[in-house]
Amino acid sequence: MSFSNLTRRGLIKTGAVAGAGLALPTYLSAAAHSGFTNAPQGDTVTLGFNVPQSGPYADEGADELRAFELAVEHLNGMGDGGMLQTFSSKALDGTGIMGKKVQFVTGDTQTKSDAARASAQSMIQKDGAIMISGGSSSGVAVAVQGLCQEAGVLFMAGLTHSNDTTGKDKKANGFRHFFNAYMSAAALAPVLKNLYGDDRKVYSLTADYTWGWTQQESIQAATEAMGWETINDVRTPLAATDFSSYIAPVLNSGADVLVLNHYGGNMVNSLTNAVQFGLREKQVNGKNFEIVVPLYSELMARGAGKNIAGIVGSQNWDWKLEDQLGARYTGTNAFVQSFGTKYGFPPSQAAQTCYAQTLLYADAVARAGSFNPCAVVEALEGFEFDGLGNGPTLYRAGDHQCFKDVVVVKGKENPENEYDLVEIVEATPAEQVTYDVDHPMFAGGDLGSCNPGA
Repeated sequence: MSFSNLTRRGLIKTGAVAGAGLALPTYLSAAAHSGFTNAPQGDTVTLGFNVPQSGPYADEGADELRAFELAVEHLNGMGDGGMLQTFSSKALDGTGIMGKKVQFVTGDTQTKSDAARASAQSMIQKDGAIMISGGSSSGVAVAVQGLCQEAGVLFMAGLTHSNDTTGKDKKANGFRHFFNAYMSAAALAPVLKNLYGDDRKVYSLTADYTWGWTQQESIQAATEAMGWETINDVRTPLAATDFSSYIAPVLNSGADVLVLNHYGGNMVNSLTNAVQFGLREKQVNGKNFEIVVPLYSELMARGAGKNIAGIVGSQNWDWKLEDQLGARYTGTNAFVQSFGTKYGFPPSQAAQTCYAQTLLYADAVARAGSFNPCAVVEALEGFEFDGLGNGPTLYRAGDHQCFKDVVVVKGKENPENEYDLVEIVEATPAEQVTYDVDHPMFAGGDLGSCNPGA
């Protein structure tokens, strides 16, 4: 669905701010329906949405919350259903989850792990949340996933891109629909080689927490395998807002590529500083200096403005996928239309991920015939589905990581409007970004067993 079509239908207000699965046992005994944490007792069920409403990832969090609210409306039959109609599984019928009306509570992670864990704990203990979702910071996701494992509730991770979430910190009670740093690097490397050659010298700036570390490790391994050399990697605080002191040393480093392993407001600020220092006009080693941002979103592109032009990166999803690449990405247009009708602008990849995770949880409960988290885990492990906008997707049983196509994007040189700032370079097939469960970058963790809690 094009931007112009959305505008004609009144779904975008210009200038607005911004399948089939495994056959599963049904839990029929009274104990199976009550012997777990926050088992629903009345005619409602409570979900907890824990998002960054403040901090450097707040823009992503705001869009996540919009999508969560939309998903609840659709589950409760208050709308056209968005992707409910295109989703390959037909277990959901718009009457809530197993006939119980869905209600929700929210929390502010502040983009801080401790705050996120405290918020999630309050939603579980005080509000009776049976499932927690949300994210934007992988540090937050890892912390909350660990809490959910201890408490005996499901964690349907929102935006979290660190390898560790489904690697060394994976948990049986946690599932991730978003892709990861390894997948970004695997998709990007061939594109970068084609665009910039196989003889490059890299200087990277890396957010100093789990996501940044694994993103840098992944992109370095992938680019060095094709011949690039890493000159330096400098860690930057997540709370940083001015990156001038980190950009200045790049000028005389001998590097001809700057990789920004930054996300959200961090990326907007570091890219802006890099442009201010004239890096995009430099020539080094007889080559034009290039900047790469391995992971970014339309929301970040909007914040970066004209500075995003020509910048290559990856996304989990893009609102133009179905229009540009066809029916393989069915579900995209349905979601864009639903989201655009409610909010007046297209959804981000963060929004699509959180909407999908809410539907996937509800669908798994319906297929399992129980809210028991261990029944839901069984329903999700090895689940293959389609129609949520990402193409054919698998939730791998061995690590609870989703495998699907990865979108490689580039900032548009001459965007037509504020909602169409990136162009899709390619959708890298899932098989090109798939890895073994025991891959070294994901080693050291133990999925363990599902914890039903009480």
